[in-house]
Amino acid sequence: MLKFFNPEEESQIIEAIQRAEAKTTGEIRVHLEDELDKDPVEQAVIVFQRLKMHKTRARNGVLILLAPEQKQFAIIGDEGINKVVPEDFWDEERKLMLGHFRQGEFCQGLCRAIDLVGEKLKAHFPGVQDDENELPDEISYN
Repeated sequence: MLKFFNPEEESQIIEAIQRAEAKTTGEIRVHLEDELDKDPVEQAVIVFQRLKMHKTRARNGVLILLAPEQKQFAIIGDEGINKVVPEDFWDEERKLMLGHFRQGEFCQGLCRAIDLVGEKLKAHFPGVQDDENELPDEISYN
């Protein structure tokens, strides 16, 4: 199993997910892959289904997939998000992550992108008082 982030970094990432999800009914997952045998977006679609992210009530899940060894990543949203946002909706997050990753700041880049995802989701899927956390906040690994 790929172990890329240390326990402190994993905690920071989980806290970023929880902080972002507190603002929105959207659900955010981070997944790491050892090796991709497909395009990162194609692999993210497969992982999205495998993690049952398409089962949220509002279909507003977001997956950030990282393949650190291959220096590749993807950000995808479910159909509820894709119906209401432009095609380039995740470009800002991609650029933010890429800038940090080039500096070797993987945890910081990921956490900042998660915070931004939460802010952007809030505009379309604002948080509600009794929102249920529909998906785990932990990082998943292949």
